[in-house]
Amino acid sequence: MLRWALALTTTYLIAEVAGAFAFNSLALLSDAAHMLTDVAALMIALMAIKLGQKAADDKRTFGYKRFEILAASFNALLLFAVAIYVLVEAVQRFREPEPVQSTGMLIVASIGLVVNIISMRLLMSGKEASFNVKGAYLEVWADMIGSVGVIAGALAIRFTGWTWVDPIVAVGIGLWVLPRTWVLLRDTTNVLLEGVPGGIKLPELRAAIAGVSGVEGVHDLHVWSMASDDTSCTVHITLVERVDPDTVRKAVADALDSRFGIEHCTIQTETATEACEDNGHLHP
Repeated sequence: MLRWALALTTTYLIAEVAGAFAFNSLALLSDAAHMLTDVAALMIALMAIKLGQKAADDKRTFGYKRFEILAASFNALLLFAVAIYVLVEAVQRFREPEPVQSTGMLIVASIGLVVNIISMRLLMSGKEASFNVKGAYLEVWADMIGSVGVIAGALAIRFTGWTWVDPIVAVGIGLWVLPRTWVLLRDTTNVLLEGVPGGIKLPELRAAIAGVSGVEGVHDLHVWSMASDDTSCTVHITLVERVDPDTVRKAVADALDSRFGIEHCTIQTETATEACEDNGHLHP
């Protein structure tokens, strides 16, 4: 699906850049800039999937899944750069209006709308399973909105002659994309900082572990993700007296899996005395 979407968007990107200069449309150029990030996102997503499938080795014991997050972060930063460029160019157009060929602008944007709709359908099934595919999907979705804006702008210019509509549409596309770009950058940054994955509340997870029979205390709890579909957890649990550590560990692991979907966890068990020693307070 990614390969088909990449082929479609690359073909249209070439046509849209040519149309932007041929018809002197900043709105088309703005849309083409976002289409460029679509192409980059799709290419990086394919690379990330290939690299992410590589097995862990002695140098990278967690494997290469984190490459997906780095790629998605790069896409978000690229979108921010494109939006800034379009805003600066739009200000220049307001100062010095230029004629726009609305008919050609309308034709190119209409083709772009069809391409974006097809690409969205191709990417829809995988957008919740991967930050990379989600990033590509968001960019294609934003570009579809951009195509609608360019079509509306072309019609307005054609029937009213208001060429200032072109930079307004360009700015509108940029402002529409920025909030969604920020969400993607925020989520990927959280993963890079090894923050708690979205949808998991640490107090609830801590309470679930503490509620397992045989657990007296919970400390050194850490939850993080290596990628969008990979959640890990490490925790130290203090046991009540005269319980089987293996039984408690299995019960905690089952609770983490069933309630929070965490399959990869490392659970260290200790007695109350050992826990005190770990904290620097040795009790008899």
